[in-house]
Amino acid sequence: MFITLEGIDRSGKTTQAALLAEALGPETMLLREPGGTPAGERIRELLKDPGLELSPGAELLLFNAARAQLCGEVIGPALEAGRDVVCDRFIDSTVAYQGVARGLGVEPVERLGALVVGSCMPDLTVLLRVEPERARDRREDGDDRFEVEGLDLQRRVAAAYDELAARHPERIVALDGEGAPARVHERVLEVVSGRR
Repeated sequence: MFITLEGIDRSGKTTQAALLAEALGPETMLLREPGGTPAGERIRELLKDPGLELSPGAELLLFNAARAQLCGEVIGPALEAGRDVVCDRFIDSTVAYQGVARGLGVEPVERLGALVVGSCMPDLTVLLRVEPERARDRREDGDDRFEVEGLDLQRRVAAAYDELAARHPERIVALDGEGAPARVHERVLEVVSGRR
């Protein structure tokens, strides 16, 4: 099963992805986006660099380049081998950030994403809903390019995720991401168990 976790910055995706992968067992592959391959990690450095200016189109293409490599090199073979895959962000992040928040459009970004991932579409996407103001309070040192843009971007992205959840109810399940990580993990496990 291929499960992705989505949400605004500081919504707890990374923590919940790790907890879920651990709960699913040692054969589960835990990945992050962008990244997961040597090429993807180098692209990640470019995309996260707060000192670098990138156009929305450049962001879109870089995210999809990293994703194409990840699908071909890692996710596809893992799924073919019967392994569960858990990924911290995936195609919906690009639709929310570049398609909606950056104004490139949902449909063209989704079409490009579908072309890039081919058969590597998630079976389930867990959307962790956290109010942008609450997520901001979770800030740590070392903010990346997206986090330094502040609340306005995060509010647009949160609205975009709600739009995507309504657009793809068969795949995207929105959960309350507030509260202790262990409590959120229980909610995530309940949803995942219902789909297995």
